[in-house]
Amino acid sequence: MNPRTGPKQFERGTPVETLAGTVERVTFHNSETGFCVLKVQARGKRDLVPVIGHAPAIGAGEWITATGIWFSDRQHGLQFKAETLKATPPTGAEGIEKYLASGYMRGIGPAMAKRIVALFGENTFEVIEAEPDRLKEVGGIGPMRAERIVKGWAEQKAVREIMIFLHAHGVGTARAVRIYKTYGQESIKVMTEDPYRLARDIRGIGFRTADAIAMKLGLEKEAPQRLRAGVSFALQTAMDEGHCGLPTERLAVLAQKLLEVEPDLIRVAIALELRGEDVVADTVDGETCFFLKGLHSSERVIAERLIDRASGSPPWPEIDLDKARPWVEGKTGKTLSPSQIEAVRLMLTSKLCVITGGPGVGKTSTLDSMLRILRAKGVQVLLAAPTGRAAKRMTEQTGLGPVVA
Repeated sequence: MNPRTGPKQFERGTPVETLAGTVERVTFHNSETGFCVLKVQARGKRDLVPVIGHAPAIGAGEWITATGIWFSDRQHGLQFKAETLKATPPTGAEGIEKYLASGYMRGIGPAMAKRIVALFGENTFEVIEAEPDRLKEVGGIGPMRAERIVKGWAEQKAVREIMIFLHAHGVGTARAVRIYKTYGQESIKVMTEDPYRLARDIRGIGFRTADAIAMKLGLEKEAPQRLRAGVSFALQTAMDEGHCGLPTERLAVLAQKLLEVEPDLIRVAIALELRGEDVVADTVDGETCFFLKGLHSSERVIAERLIDRASGSPPWPEIDLDKARPWVEGKTGKTLSPSQIEAVRLMLTSKLCVITGGPGVGKTSTLDSMLRILRAKGVQVLLAAPTGRAAKRMTEQTGLGPVVA
């Protein structure tokens, strides 16, 4: 592929290329997300190449190897978008000085970087790691500054080791940064002990991603961590389809389908999950059902608040619908169906009421009739809708506005 006509964005089938070179400048780096924009002197390229990617930390002078695609940005021109980005410290004296002077290492500025490299040359990093006391041979470095430099180098080394581990197990750089930001120095320990924690702890990493990582780490399909995470994943899948919880048998069937293991193992996993903090059981219509704990708590709070709001009499005087119905039908020019009459009657006698029904069954007409009756009795009305579109529809049907959306 000619990079001058590279793709505008990641697309399926786009050839992935490898780019290697030295970071000349860090144009932008977000320490929270790891997102970075680099200017790289790439091997085989005359001009500096803008590289877009993710790295927990990055500094000028580092050697990077990135895999990704070329794309053309309307404002910034040709760029390289990195899916993976691996950085290693420079080895030459010039690169080491640039790296130290970039502000990447605490306690070192441009002038100090020049003095350190002038004394230790290409052995600078070996001195920092193996002979840290020698740093005090450099003018301006006392015990406290030397300690900061050594500590900073150790932290960066740990980050690199973690990133190498994550990349080796198929984790892209953007996700690797999120993992590191979540677990820090414990990242490798978490990954090896229970990679399914990623799905619970990190937004944007689901069960399938964690499962793929776990398989690369050598976990068996029947591993207890996988089975327990699979139960929660089954409940999450059911929630995405509109279910708040599932009965025992339906949960077992769904989890078995997702995990592809024996039914007995699923039942053991369900029992184990109940001992944890993510899944709870409750009885619904005499049947035991399982819920994600947060969703179950939300459902209970909603039910309690609905009961509280529905208790007592409505804040308007009693209304005789048999007398009000002919009047409102004359105003709207529409005859209410028996089900609509019962709905209006229920709304007029309740503090809180929920109307349900498919499209075209008359929900809005029913609402319009009730509002006309209430307004005729001097009741002040405020309308609200969850979306702008619904608010517009409500205003069109009732003639009332504005609607709070």
